[in-house]
Amino acid sequence: MPYRRPQSQPESRPQSQSPDRRAVLRGSLAASAALALPASAAGAAAAAPAQALSGRPRAAWGVQTGDVTSSSGLVWVRSDRPARMIVETSATESFRRARRWHGPLLGPGTDFTGTTALRGLPAGEQVHYRVTLADPDDPRRTGEAFRGTFRTASAKRREGVRFLWSGDIAGQGWGINPDIGGYRVYEEMRRLDPDFFLCSGDTVYADGVIQPSVTLPDGRTWRNITTPEKSKVAETLDEFRGNFRYNLLDENVRRFNAQVPSIVQWDDHEVRNNWYPGQILDDARYTEKNVDVLAARSMRAFSEYFPVSTLPARGRADDGRIYRVVRQGPLLDVFVLDMRTYRNANSPGRQPDDASGILGAEQLAWLKRELSRSRAVWKVIASDMPLGIVVPDGAADFEAVAQGDPGAPLGRELQIAELLRHIKHARITGTVWLTADVHYTSAQHYDPSRAAFKDFAPFWEFVSGPLAAGGFPAGRLDATFGPDQVFVKAPTRANVSPMESPQYFGEVEIDGASGELTVRLRAEGGVVLFSKVLQPGRVGA
Repeated sequence: MPYRRPQSQPESRPQSQSPDRRAVLRGSLAASAALALPASAAGAAAAAPAQALSGRPRAAWGVQTGDVTSSSGLVWVRSDRPARMIVETSATESFRRARRWHGPLLGPGTDFTGTTALRGLPAGEQVHYRVTLADPDDPRRTGEAFRGTFRTASAKRREGVRFLWSGDIAGQGWGINPDIGGYRVYEEMRRLDPDFFLCSGDTVYADGVIQPSVTLPDGRTWRNITTPEKSKVAETLDEFRGNFRYNLLDENVRRFNAQVPSIVQWDDHEVRNNWYPGQILDDARYTEKNVDVLAARSMRAFSEYFPVSTLPARGRADDGRIYRVVRQGPLLDVFVLDMRTYRNANSPGRQPDDASGILGAEQLAWLKRELSRSRAVWKVIASDMPLGIVVPDGAADFEAVAQGDPGAPLGRELQIAELLRHIKHARITGTVWLTADVHYTSAQHYDPSRAAFKDFAPFWEFVSGPLAAGGFPAGRLDATFGPDQVFVKAPTRANVSPMESPQYFGEVEIDGASGELTVRLRAEGGVVLFSKVLQPGRVGA
């Protein structure tokens, strides 16, 4: 992305052994998720949870679920002190006939966060859960139970799938503004009650300072909730943890997390703008110049604060990975990419050979293999960066795939060409690309009849975001893969605040009867900007 300077979890053990989701969540869940965490106390609460020595364990940061499938899911919580995590699940809000799961001991090694894996869940059912934190020295001393719910993926095609996606949260200095209701777009997304939310990266801006206030071009004042960790760029593990905690100060986010499971990936701002492995920083804001050190700290904090099935939160993240496939029943597989960890250095992108590319050789082989194995009607490729939009990094280098040369594939384009060729020749049907990153929303159709590289089947790429960050003008397209920008909605100047421009998210709905996939590009305020219906069974899409 262009530089935008700001104004293992242990195996859980079940001990014992549905209503419609859209009728369930308007009362007790909303009340339990709307946890009161005053802004004035936010910094102190975030800084040293272990110093809270009286009372019972408390989960003031809410609960969340991740990587939910037809039979499994992950439940997350953070305590304000050492505690044992206990999860109960039930088919009803009354929690009669509840199933009990013993989770991990939460302590300073994981910043008092923990994840409990739930297995053997019923497919296509509403699952109610509550998380209780117990004093590790006296299990009878427990805190208030915090409730949530999620729906497992259906094993029956006819029930359909509907989900949302977006990214880019707390960027460019635009943080939680209490004057406008905080991250209010999360409440709008919650009311749509999707089956899950795909967060396409830039989940935090670890390189983005949040100032108490910013003066807008029209003279109005944008006011931010601030914390010590957001007063400088993140370098230490605790500073990265504080960045992930920051968004959980928002009541809308906590309420959303308690109702909607997420599938999360990362991009650059979890570490630093436009970073790549091996980079040595020339940035006076950083005392730690080795970006690999920063990335390792961020990855550890990321694994602690998001429930990701391939990143066990055991205080170490180097034995896991972000890229994975999350299966959503017979209609949908979600292929989550990591275009950051394995890439080569940003460059002019004119190399005639590029084995590392943007995915790395191992991840590319995995993606080709798993796409070939998939029997789902639709294969969503969750990309943290766009394919055909040119994203510069300085005057001569490029950050994403495209590098502005409309000719044959070069540089990172070579890996994408190899993947697209594989999809065509293996006759893989129903591939759709979803991304965020560029801070506007658009729809691109790629077709070999318009392209310099022609050995691929036509497909669509849809872009959405930001959720809570600055808006930016649309980038230009690279013609190598023949993109046609069918729709775009973007500001005309850089870093437009959320008070001046709506935030964007996308919606995908797959009809169980016809198998049709409908994409809707939405703007905050209930507006559908663009809609496209795709037919199943076609190579590519």
